Amino acid sequence: MMKILFVCHGNICRSPMAEYILKALLRARGLEDRYYVESAAVSTEEIGNPIYPPARRCLNQHGIPFDVRQARQITRADYDRFDRIICMDASNLRMLRYIIPDDPQGKVHLMMSYTGRSRDVADPWYTGDFETTFQDILTACEAMLAGAPR
Repeated sequence: MMKILFVCHGNICRSPMAEYILKALLRARGLEDRYYVESAAVSTEEIGNPIYPPARRCLNQHGIPFDVRQARQITRADYDRFDRIICMDASNLRMLRYIIPDDPQGKVHLMMSYTGRSRDVADPWYTGDFETTFQDILTACEAMLAGAPR
């Protein structure tokens, strides 16, 4: 089973959106039993908080189901638990290095690298544009699955 952990700053917008978008894609393809997917934060700022309401609205608008959840921070132990740790942006990657300083197994990736583009996933916390974030994540998740073994 492939275990994937999505990571963003607070675990209330982009990483939970990625978690539930990928879960929906896996369900639609009948692959949910081959993957385990979670999300986490690099910061402690939002620990315990639910998905940000505009992110929930965006998922609802696209028919993406999600669970009641609480933001959590990534831990060093997550490196051993997950096969891939996917950061939403370069800042998340830098902050991750304070928690998980080394990546000897090459598990850590930037989300948009799956699309062949070296840029960050749009951050709706600053732009308010959750649709662009949704499309970035959807495109990257689809590209990730296209390159994954079936």
